Amino acid sequence: MKKELYILGFAFALSFLLISLIFLLANFEILKIKEQLISFELNGKTYLLKEAKTPQEWEKGLMFIKKPVNFDGMIFLFPEKKIRTFWNKNTFLDLEIIWLDDDKIVGKDFLPSIESSKEIVTKTSPAPVNKVIELIK
Repeated sequence: MKKELYILGFAFALSFLLISLIFLLANFEILKIKEQLISFELNGKTYLLKEAKTPQEWEKGLMFIKKPVNFDGMIFLFPEKKIRTFWNKNTFLDLEIIWLDDDKIVGKDFLPSIESSKEIVTKTSPAPVNKVIELIK
């Protein structure tokens, strides 16, 4: 009888630890997502944006993302000003593209989702830019 109580107590303690670990990991993922989001003000409105600062993040962008999401879009931060081209490959959201030279808007475009357009659509900045914002429509 004593042995069964030890086994039962051990099983309960192990279950408690596993549940606690799952809870902590879930909260860590939420914190990790929040850390990647920044507030960005544009024309008097504040947006919550994911940051893309590396070539891997630039390439992935908002591909494979579907609504609902807990952010307004993505900001692409580039080290130099160049003509930039964006496309809708594997993009399931309609996007407004805002082309920025530092913090000055040099143009806007609409990029339809691949599901809307049924083909790959590209949009090119009207001037060299070092920031691009994709807002989810």
